[in-house]
Amino acid sequence: MTLKWMAVVVAAVSLTLCVTANVVVGTVHGGDQVPFLVNVLAIAATGTAVVLAVVADLHERLNARITALTEFLIARLNELDRNTGDHNTGFVEGYLLSRNQDSAVVPIGPRLHGRRAMLGGDD
Repeated sequence: MTLKWMAVVVAAVSLTLCVTANVVVGTVHGGDQVPFLVNVLAIAATGTAVVLAVVADLHERLNARITALTEFLIARLNELDRNTGDHNTGFVEGYLLSRNQDSAVVPIGPRLHGRRAMLGGDD
């Protein structure tokens, strides 16, 4: 049983016990009252359970919306990935094929170690 429904059951039972105790004590014992502390505890338990049930319901709704949004986003991103592909690769290959050039890798020359300072015409 989920938290929401357990809180609803606790609220219903607590309120029912409070009302039943007041009715039974009032009719059987000739107009006596249930102690104030018992009524306050029953009403506090009912109120707390109602608030907990509302918060649990809001949490379930929020979780469902986040799940639906996540599934929608995943589906949309997968659709975009299927439709898009890698256009840059096709562009470069197409450009090289149109120029009739092989796409060979050319190594970069060795880097010079240190810096050369040029002042004016000193070369």
